[in-house]
Amino acid sequence: MNRRTSTGREKMLEMKHPDTLARLNNLASVLRAQGKYEEAENLRRRDLEGREKVLGMEHPSTLGSVYNLAYLFHSKGQYDAASGLYQRAIAGYQKALGSNHPTSLACSEDYSSMLDELNEKEPSD
Repeated sequence: MNRRTSTGREKMLEMKHPDTLARLNNLASVLRAQGKYEEAENLRRRDLEGREKVLGMEHPSTLGSVYNLAYLFHSKGQYDAASGLYQRAIAGYQKALGSNHPTSLACSEDYSSMLDELNEKEPSD
């Protein structure tokens, strides 16, 4: 039902309305939680593209979409893809919201967590 509603709204609002983008984001969250990573990735990418066009590259909502995509790649173990997105989100959040903002800190913590996971996977000499 939610997917059908999102698709109908996308056609009607042409991916320019914040409600349509929010629905894509919400559906992607549900799909990620269900382990449907490929479907979630597709929606996350569409959400990010729409926000970049409508809100700009540095808008906090766009950065939220960047962060969400980074976290999805992190969840899938695609650390190279996640790393650049995390770095973009962190830099943007720090500029827009400040280094001590809860969202800036959460994004930084998730990135650090990913780096710790990477270090654990690397064979020691």
